[in-house]
Amino acid sequence: MDTYSVMREFADSWMLLALTVFFVGVIVWALRPGSAKEHRDTANIPFRHEDKPAGTEDGATCRKEART
Repeated sequence: MDTYSVMREFADSWMLLALTVFFVGVIVWALRPGSAKEHRDTANIPFRHEDKPAGTEDGATCRKEART
């Protein structure tokens, strides 16, 4: 058997099975019971700073704000 035939047989059987198991695993991981809070928190990222822009983590302000 040449290399192409071996790789083709592997891709048709075992790789298909491996990718199917991987896909099902990702779906189960994403829809696991404990992930609802994480998904809700991620979905609300754009609305965290509605009143004012977010500052830097160390509390510093940008130069434009410091001058005024």
